Amino acid sequence: CHLIHYLRLGHHLTVLNYLICTFDKQKSLSSEDIKITDAVFDGVEVRVFEPPAKQDESLKRSVVYIHGGGWALAGARINTYNNLCRIMAESLSAVVVSVEYRLVPEVCFPEQFYDALRATKHFLQPDVLAEYSVDPSRIAISGDSAGGNLAAAVCQQLSKEEHLTVRPKLQALIYPVLQAFDFNTPSYQQNMDVPVLRRETMINYWIYYLNGNYNLAESLLINNHTALDVSQALSFRERLNWTSLLPSSFRKNYKPVIQTTGRAEIVQEMPALLDVRAVPLLAENETLQLQPKTYILTCENDVLRDDGVMYARRLENAGVEVTLDHFHDCFHGCMIFTVWPTEFSAGVQIRNSYIKWLDENL
Repeated sequence: CHLIHYLRLGHHLTVLNYLICTFDKQKSLSSEDIKITDAVFDGVEVRVFEPPAKQDESLKRSVVYIHGGGWALAGARINTYNNLCRIMAESLSAVVVSVEYRLVPEVCFPEQFYDALRATKHFLQPDVLAEYSVDPSRIAISGDSAGGNLAAAVCQQLSKEEHLTVRPKLQALIYPVLQAFDFNTPSYQQNMDVPVLRRETMINYWIYYLNGNYNLAESLLINNHTALDVSQALSFRERLNWTSLLPSSFRKNYKPVIQTTGRAEIVQEMPALLDVRAVPLLAENETLQLQPKTYILTCENDVLRDDGVMYARRLENAGVEVTLDHFHDCFHGCMIFTVWPTEFSAGVQIRNSYIKWLDENL
């Protein structure tokens, strides 16, 4: 993939995504149990999973699901996410809307956010919910990894729009990526070289998503973009003070990496590094107070562990009811590794825990 990129025959992420989608090609559509249709919600492609109606209910629960992949890979139509959404629809007897947002390098931030927001707002319209026989009081917004980022950002934006008549009851975030302020949190330091998501890989995803220059990666790695002399970052520092937001079992003996002098031009070139639509963990308390009941799943062997844990603590401090579901023996992305030949018991374990929470709370 990188050779093709070097030879200027195509972007390596485009090639990688082609290989992923070819290898993980979705094998079937509708069955007797689940009706699967592709639709367009306000210009955004979605895949809708509809279970058969039960005799004792006229309206169904629903989940809007936003897939992961670093804002650049995978999609609603590949087999792993098709399988996940099918199982969710069957297990919950819920309508699942899987959002096929556009990817890097075709588009960069904020287009992925706007795609997810437009599709969700379209679905929340009373006439659309009626078309799919969905109970407007029982809707969740959910996503994993970069999809968890988009789900959190969409929930925050929806909470600010006063004219909405239907709002999500829940948000459920699976090992979400929520901040680009500090790439030296304890989990980033502890898991910097752990597959599937190494620290340098996550930094590269951020650079691609925010349309930055790859040459900035080394400076981001040592937090030069949020040094003490970068005035734009000062007001956000307390919102991501992991020395107070993380429990001691996660902090361990790691020390904060705070540069005295850094490179303010990084934030000037990529202002979205401090844009809450891209980094929901930096939202102000007034916004967090408006968030729905929340589920956050984290894995110990994941650079993003502390993103989720800190968001859970900030939401709790703002008065939101939060369930933090932490798995000590799991790794980033494992929930989609439930289909042969990449079938892991850890993936099935966390998928079942996630669906169980939705079933009990939605």
